[in-house]
Amino acid sequence: MEQVLTLVCKLNPTPLQSEKLEVVLHAFAEACNYTNQIIKPDITSKLTIQGIVYEDLRTKFGLPANLAVRACARVGANRKTAKQKNKPVIAFKPTSADYDARIFAFREKDWTVSLTTLSGREHIKINAGNYQRGKLAGRKPTSAQLCKHRDGQYYIHIQLKDEVPDPQPTRKVIGVDFGRRDIAATSNGDSWSGKQLTKTRDRYSKVRASLQKKASTRTRSSRRRCRQVLVRLSGRERRFQAWVNHNISKTIIQQAKSEQASIAIEDLTGIRERTNQKPRNKTERRRSNSWAFYQLRMFLEYKGLRNGVEVVAVPPAYTSQTCNRCLHIGLRSEKKFKCGNCGLSCDADLNGAKMIALLGHSVSVPGGSNGLCCNLSTDSSGLLKAHTVFGTPNQCG
Repeated sequence: MEQVLTLVCKLNPTPLQSEKLEVVLHAFAEACNYTNQIIKPDITSKLTIQGIVYEDLRTKFGLPANLAVRACARVGANRKTAKQKNKPVIAFKPTSADYDARIFAFREKDWTVSLTTLSGREHIKINAGNYQRGKLAGRKPTSAQLCKHRDGQYYIHIQLKDEVPDPQPTRKVIGVDFGRRDIAATSNGDSWSGKQLTKTRDRYSKVRASLQKKASTRTRSSRRRCRQVLVRLSGRERRFQAWVNHNISKTIIQQAKSEQASIAIEDLTGIRERTNQKPRNKTERRRSNSWAFYQLRMFLEYKGLRNGVEVVAVPPAYTSQTCNRCLHIGLRSEKKFKCGNCGLSCDADLNGAKMIALLGHSVSVPGGSNGLCCNLSTDSSGLLKAHTVFGTPNQCG
């Protein structure tokens, strides 16, 4: 089984090379938009699209052969994704372009990348940290993506394909309950408080509000400096959130690997849309919309795949209200859970995590002693999703 790892390296182009990269990005985006407009919406095959518009992309936009092919593939892939989500294809912006082995090359001896532009081949220096250098040493990647980030700098996203181990056989499951008060709580009793993260986000929110007010009322030079600070603060907050999620996911995966266990998490797809329909104040809405549960899920997925730990998503309905001992609906109040049937009283997040672990266990042992079973499917990222049924093993089919 293969896993694709993306390494992000900053490019150091000369002013002339920067102009050429900008031309490539604009031509690629215009070619994608042109293709998406003239091809019938129900056509998603990149070969079919290529057969119709390839010559036009070469002549109208001056794209080299392989960039024209990659533009057709980009449109086809975006259409498939939009179709799965039942949404229209969003207009393509000049922020990225796809490269394959014929138009991209990495050279380790001088740490440069070779990229084909509309006016020829360019060799551009890259800034690579110790992590990127360790991963790229002795490797010959065959695909990459040229990107222009929000800071206006150019980056190369290099894709590496690695063989990953098969999931370890196990009958033990660690349940992980996601939340805002506690970012994550496991069925083993571990938890990570979100108090510091919430405090940091609230502080950044106040600073942003102040800077945005100044950026609209002060002098021209002050407004420019305020906008620059806003961009810098946005990056800091985003990196801090990623650092927190990275450490949490790393600890959970290492624990699962040492205990030879699999991991069950909640499938929280669409939770923002559902919660935003409820009446809430502005602060609660902001905190909920900035909740990075999906990033934590992605970190658990790719780290689990790399370490041979299986991760499965289970439906979150009633996991925090169902007693993990007798499967009856109990009473949850703030951080406390109490079951009126069997008398269980414990931390609500711990109960939810143990209930998620039970649902995850039903994947490998359908029915079991608790009468839980599930039907399995996979989402667009390949993650196993369980659709749980309460009942006897015979009812689970």
